Amino acid sequence: MKSILAIVALAAAGIALPAMAAQKTVVLSVPSMNCATCPITVSKALEKVDGVQRVKATLEPPEAVVTYDDAKVGVDRLTEATKQAGYPSSVKSER
Repeated sequence: MKSILAIVALAAAGIALPAMAAQKTVVLSVPSMNCATCPITVSKALEKVDGVQRVKATLEPPEAVVTYDDAKVGVDRLTEATKQAGYPSSVKSER
């Protein structure tokens, strides 16, 4: 109860509370992956992006499943990272 009162008091005082970050997962289609080292390259490119928590890239199907902190990074940055690595991608689905 005290924590609720403290939050209400802070909000009433006009103090901004930090936005609640959400962990999200996106499946990126990466059709240009065609050899055994391609998923490794895509994974490494995505893992370098601040806010990415987990990556699983596969050759079959050619996709990358990326779990990330949406307060730090967006899907546009993820697709840009794969593009910069030489593997353009698009969003297949979001979870």
